[in-house]
Amino acid sequence: MGTHVIKMPDIGEGIAEVELSVWHVKVGDLVVEDQVLADVMTDKAMVDIPSPVHGKVISLGGEPGEVMAVGSILISIEVEGAGNTKESALSAVVEDVAPAPAPAPKAEARPAPVAEPKPAAKPAVAAQAPVAREVDDRPLASPAVRKHALDAGIQLRLVQGSGPAGRILHEDLDAYLLQGPAKNSGASNPYAERNDEQQIPVIGMRRKIAQRMQDATRRAAHFSYVEEIDVTALDELRVHLNEKHGATRGKLTLLPFLVRAMVVALRDFPQINARYDDEAQVITRLGAVHVGVATQSDVGLMVPVVRHAEARNLWGTAQEINRLANAARNGKASRDELSGSSITLTSLGALGGIVSTPVLNLPEVAIVGVNRIVERPMVIKGQIVIRKMMNLSSSFDHRVVDGMDAAQFIQAIRGLLEQPASLFLE
Repeated sequence: MGTHVIKMPDIGEGIAEVELSVWHVKVGDLVVEDQVLADVMTDKAMVDIPSPVHGKVISLGGEPGEVMAVGSILISIEVEGAGNTKESALSAVVEDVAPAPAPAPKAEARPAPVAEPKPAAKPAVAAQAPVAREVDDRPLASPAVRKHALDAGIQLRLVQGSGPAGRILHEDLDAYLLQGPAKNSGASNPYAERNDEQQIPVIGMRRKIAQRMQDATRRAAHFSYVEEIDVTALDELRVHLNEKHGATRGKLTLLPFLVRAMVVALRDFPQINARYDDEAQVITRLGAVHVGVATQSDVGLMVPVVRHAEARNLWGTAQEINRLANAARNGKASRDELSGSSITLTSLGALGGIVSTPVLNLPEVAIVGVNRIVERPMVIKGQIVIRKMMNLSSSFDHRVVDGMDAAQFIQAIRGLLEQPASLFLE
């Protein structure tokens, strides 16, 4: 038997270190080739690290949340044959990574050779008490698990997750249902005092989000501008297009129209479609409009980029937004798909509230925020009528964008959306 040492790979683009986010294996597990061993986080994206060999895990090179240099030892696997580490180096490797102690073997006992190791069987999920999560604490779970919970009437915040980083699996939902309503009902007295606490390490995507948000608010001179927009005609056009072309071209949401309005308005405000390098003191104005679309995923906020939005029609933009959003939510978005935006669009959909103050996605100088659509009585030509109204809450970097330019830009978007035919006039 030999040892195969896997080092932290070079992710590319000059990255010297990455954060170890999640282990998918533990010491003693049997793994097969191409099985995912761990997830690591770069400054933008989560990357899977697969196993190149069959074997047994004998040591792990770090803990979740640890920042590791490219080339450092990630994991050691016992394999048949010589492996890729000499015997003299193996002891040093094991000593350096300090693996968890394994139970001592019985006297004279020798492990049987494994001809074709397979991944260790997943243990059954034991029944557990409901988890005490806050109402706004969003647990980790895949879209399929969330749908399973919705169909079964289960509140995910009450379910104990057995997957990596506490991720809730289908088996966890099944175990929760088996406990019955009595055990799942939570505390017997809803007014009882609570003194429980939970320590949550800020690692992985959450750490990157925290760093980027803190950096943006520290470095940029934020100011926000809010305007209300009558989107009655726009929504009528959207419904009409979906009825006519939805079956063949796909359904349209409001977002493709917003992207189109931004593209058209930016023709007159090139200073807003820009990036500011505050260290070099250089503003780069771009002809191409690369729109970042803020997307919520199980691991946190991600911003996939619709490249060359100026060259896409409504359905092309809609398809690209859907593709990128699915990739981000499933953790499959590439580094290139999560970088290079020139302006960002953010929306909370039905939860959009009345007003918000979005944080800039540096080095961009503008972000356009969408609030929810509500029906309100409005006075038009002396008559009270019901209209569909929506606020745009947008933020700008005052170091680059003057207040008047920001206001005129949003007013241009407003004019385009309230007269939607003008979106397509050249």
